Amino acid sequence: MRLPGMSQPFLLAPIAECPPGPPGAQVRLAVLGARGVGKSAMIVRFLTKRFIGDYEPNTGNLYSRLVHLDGDHVAVQIQDTPGCIQVQEDCVQVLDSLSRCVKWAEGFLLVYSITDYSSYQSVQPLYQHIRKVHPDARTPIIIVGNKADLLHARQVQAKEGLQLADELGSLFLEISTGEDSQGVCDVFQYLCKEVSKLQHAGSTDRRRSSIIPRPKSPNMQDLKRRFKQALSSKVK
Repeated sequence: MRLPGMSQPFLLAPIAECPPGPPGAQVRLAVLGARGVGKSAMIVRFLTKRFIGDYEPNTGNLYSRLVHLDGDHVAVQIQDTPGCIQVQEDCVQVLDSLSRCVKWAEGFLLVYSITDYSSYQSVQPLYQHIRKVHPDARTPIIIVGNKADLLHARQVQAKEGLQLADELGSLFLEISTGEDSQGVCDVFQYLCKEVSKLQHAGSTDRRRSSIIPRPKSPNMQDLKRRFKQALSSKVK
């Protein structure tokens, strides 16, 4: 299915922190993928509109900011994560270390680089790991093929990304963080909207379950019938 129509020393300006809000007021997102696919660059591009191409490998940074979304300001927290280096044994070990982050987040971006086939291969095990922690199929997950401007170095075709997303029942989009700021914003904003809708649905379900069912009114015809039976038995 297609999407409907950073290390602190490298920042040119600090990302403004959002003030703490009441529980459930935040939208919590996690960006996962192999090393070097551009996760940090995507987050900073979304939050500051700036593109920075080089980052030191991060150990997992949490960004927090108020984001304008559909006329409202939403407190968004985005967890950047260390890269998954290999698809085999080492990848499983890294996946286990990400369990806390996966459990914390409410929406996910799974990012690979179109110039690195091994990063594409890491998407499926990451997806399966998320589904183990969040078995609810409504938890939004978007698969993103990054570095779409580097067509000369392409190793993953767009149809392969789309096919994987269809198999996993996820959404898919190819973007260029370096050249397409709007595409990056669109994918984050769409994910925020999906998480917000899920939060709203969950709060509605909780309100419904907390309402005590009203007792049914007695059937008057049945009461009259029983009353007549009682009178007739007394007459006999």
